[in-house]
Amino acid sequence: MDVLAYFWGPEADLAFRRGWTHGILALVLWPLLLTGAMLLLDRVLRRLRHASLPSGLVARQVLLLASVAILTHPVLDTLNTYGMRWLMPFSGRWYYGDTLFIVDPWLWLGLGLGLGLSARRSPRPARIALGISLAYVVLMAASGMAARRVARLELAKVSDEPVNRMMVSPFPVTPFIRSVVVDQQEVYRTGRFHWLDRPQLPAAAIRTVPKGPADHPAVQAALATEVGRRYLSWARFPVFQVEPGGSAGNFVVHIVDLRYADPAGAPIGSISIPVRVQP
Repeated sequence: MDVLAYFWGPEADLAFRRGWTHGILALVLWPLLLTGAMLLLDRVLRRLRHASLPSGLVARQVLLLASVAILTHPVLDTLNTYGMRWLMPFSGRWYYGDTLFIVDPWLWLGLGLGLGLSARRSPRPARIALGISLAYVVLMAASGMAARRVARLELAKVSDEPVNRMMVSPFPVTPFIRSVVVDQQEVYRTGRFHWLDRPQLPAAAIRTVPKGPADHPAVQAALATEVGRRYLSWARFPVFQVEPGGSAGNFVVHIVDLRYADPAGAPIGSISIPVRVQP
């Protein structure tokens, strides 16, 4: 459902992704719908094949499997930097785990091998794969918490401003590198955390990124649009950039979320909104 929302435009995509389809009410409804769909599919296939023997599907077992599959989906979604809106539709608050990359190749590899090896043998490889995957997630979570503490100490060497929010997010493929984004007053500070280096977050590599003119009339006009409002409710570390248009009063407002993007116009994590402001 979230993938389909992508084709309805950015407004629908931002409104639905990991929201209505993932909230507590949906998690009650989806297992019932999935179970009904599987039972219906079984009946249709049996009729097409003119099967006379009783169906092998047991409704309560299908419901149990559907419930486990659907409930573990948002749990895994919560573990990455994109986050989850568990309380939708009652609250749009996002929850972030910052533990795993959105598509973690090691988790996919481990679970995939467990599934493949169990397909023709016994469930033992699948159980082992689940155990190893759980241990990997716990280690990544512990690594993230430890990295936050170290990053705070290194950041204190650069700035004594209070830290409003901090993200120490996993990096693709390698579990020893993390991206750091810190919200401090009027600026963000970003850097790359390396567990195998000393220091892990060198002060010289910490970059300062201004948040941009949030009070600029063009920015306010962009945030008043539906896509602007929804993007801002999704963005975690928004940066505003104002680009003059071709004529007086015309602007293009770039909003960049430092979780995923830095330059304006990046394919993920940024949006550009043309607006017109009365001179």
